[in-house]
Amino acid sequence: MKRTISLAALAILLACGAASAQQVNVKIGVLTDMSSLYADATGPGSVAAAKMAIADFAKTNPNVKVELLSGDHQNKPDVGSQITNQWYDVDKVDVVVDVPNSGVALAVSQITATKNKVFVVSGAASSDLTGPKCNANTVHWTYDTWMLANGTGKAMVKTGGDTWFFLTADYAFGYALERDTAAVVEKSGGKVLGKVRHPLNTNDFSSFLLQAQASKAKVVGLANAGGDTINSIKQASEFGIVKGGQSLAGLLVFATDINALGLQAAQGLALTETWYWDLNEASRAWTKRWHQERGATNKYPAMNHAGVYAGILHYLKAVAALKSAADGKAVVAQMKKMPTDDPLFGKGSVRADGRVIHPAYLFEVKKPEESKYPGDFYKTRATIPADEAFRLLKEGNCPLVSG
Repeated sequence: MKRTISLAALAILLACGAASAQQVNVKIGVLTDMSSLYADATGPGSVAAAKMAIADFAKTNPNVKVELLSGDHQNKPDVGSQITNQWYDVDKVDVVVDVPNSGVALAVSQITATKNKVFVVSGAASSDLTGPKCNANTVHWTYDTWMLANGTGKAMVKTGGDTWFFLTADYAFGYALERDTAAVVEKSGGKVLGKVRHPLNTNDFSSFLLQAQASKAKVVGLANAGGDTINSIKQASEFGIVKGGQSLAGLLVFATDINALGLQAAQGLALTETWYWDLNEASRAWTKRWHQERGATNKYPAMNHAGVYAGILHYLKAVAALKSAADGKAVVAQMKKMPTDDPLFGKGSVRADGRVIHPAYLFEVKKPEESKYPGDFYKTRATIPADEAFRLLKEGNCPLVSG
């Protein structure tokens, strides 16, 4: 009898041990721009950042097996939706990350909620993702249009740039950035004199820049990003806009853009970012690893890449805590319950609306003679504390927190 009991007890112990070591399978899809105007600030660099996050997580969580897929949404909501549905329904992907282009991101967010998966946004900027369009399956890392507007927009008005003209990308991201910045300008006592909208991925900005010049606005606000920002700044220089007394406000500028423009063309530009490769020792050490993974030492990671890394790391911690990736809402709820903590953004939190809270920085692009080494792009004008960097929870009109 005693032998029977001891064998039964041993079986229970072995079963418990097997359960504690049970493998959890996770599939991550990096949906990004691999070939167009946002490819440098996201694209292959985001895939490299995702691989780094998975490798770092695996060191302490060998029981979580992670598979990585990547796809190119071509900046088209229909293409992004098609890939997302294929990943969720056929490939059994658990989480989609990155997704530059707010139009695509808003579509992916809706699909994700319907299918109870998880969406960790790093590349898209629309503040509507944690505002009226928020849901219980989406987490928004890195930055948004409200943060950009209140960082760069407010700073420009404070230093005398009280009349504005907007060059706006003609889709969801551009509209949101123009709207949020115009609200800040007017709240700060400034005026918006006009705006013009340009197609996505535009090569010729001449007609738009002529309208900006004719407006006599002190600030030309660039409510665009990536290749559009690079082209508009280059052509603004050719048109002599800054020499003529107007200032350019890059409302969404990445380190990758500055690298492409060169300091001669970009010097003096004010911009807001939440992470910079040369910010501290931790960011520099991470960048060395990113260079190895990316295989391109002449490129520098953008804040989007940092957001992909940090977002995946926090997502995987939540999955490990639940021992399952099956229930998307449960995973996001766990992400909100746990404080964020990673080597790039430090300590932070995920709010009820899905907004990740961390500091932001107002930078100014250095003059060529101020730069001491390749990639030495910025000087810090101000640090915006985490509790001030993003819109107040009660002001976002997110259905998850209304009432």
